[in-house]
Amino acid sequence: MEHPVTGAPASVDCRLCVTNYGESWGLAGNNPTVNEEMDPPSLRHTPPREGNSRNRMSAMSSMTDEIRAALVAEADPLRAPAQQAYMKSAMPFFGVSMPRVRELTRGVAARFSPDLATVESASRELWDAATHREERHAALALTGLRVAKGRLELVGLHEHQARTGAWWDFTDEIAHRIADLLDAHPAEAAVQVRAWSTADTFWLRRLAILSQLQRKTRTDTALLTEVIEANAADDEFFIRKAIGWALRNYAFTDPGWVRSFVDAHTLSPLSYREATKHL
Repeated sequence: MEHPVTGAPASVDCRLCVTNYGESWGLAGNNPTVNEEMDPPSLRHTPPREGNSRNRMSAMSSMTDEIRAALVAEADPLRAPAQQAYMKSAMPFFGVSMPRVRELTRGVAARFSPDLATVESASRELWDAATHREERHAALALTGLRVAKGRLELVGLHEHQARTGAWWDFTDEIAHRIADLLDAHPAEAAVQVRAWSTADTFWLRRLAILSQLQRKTRTDTALLTEVIEANAADDEFFIRKAIGWALRNYAFTDPGWVRSFVDAHTLSPLSYREATKHL
């Protein structure tokens, strides 16, 4: 038997899969999967002006069609209900594991060699028109392609997907894209992360807190401190869990810094327990 979402063997403790799938295990409550909030004007997509827009649109349409077809071909109706139940998702699944979704998406993209504008359009199309959750994960996989990594032009798309996805599997995957942004454009990306840390939706605040996972010695500790301090008093489970996760992750790089941080700050019991788990 495999884990319904990660595809890991049932014998594997999927709490170890946190790098790609988050840490919100044993959750209670409803999944606010559907978010009808409109994007503010500053985040609305503006079609690229350069190049042949008709050819780009054709390439985008063909690529998204092939990705959808690949997902349908891999569908496993026996796996799908367990995936949907595990994620507490209103949107159904095809029954394709997340590693396989990424593999299929990268394979299709490799045949098209898309430019950044095509990647953005295809990701947005897959995301906004999705009927199954794997289509949204394919949309996120596109933004992880080499041509899209660390690109400030995609900040609006990342925010749109975090807002409308409104669940931990999407937010935690997008956090890897923000880490790439911080590596490529540290000053500009830090400004955006700080803005998200006080956003009106806690999913963007979680995104800000988790934006430096796996950055190790590249971690901006001043930024990490700021986004945690902005949210330390929040009683939302997903925020408290994210704070503990971010600190515990950095403790593998600098345990002394994390120990000093938790000693100097008032954290929730959950955040403190997670942060100090390996100290």
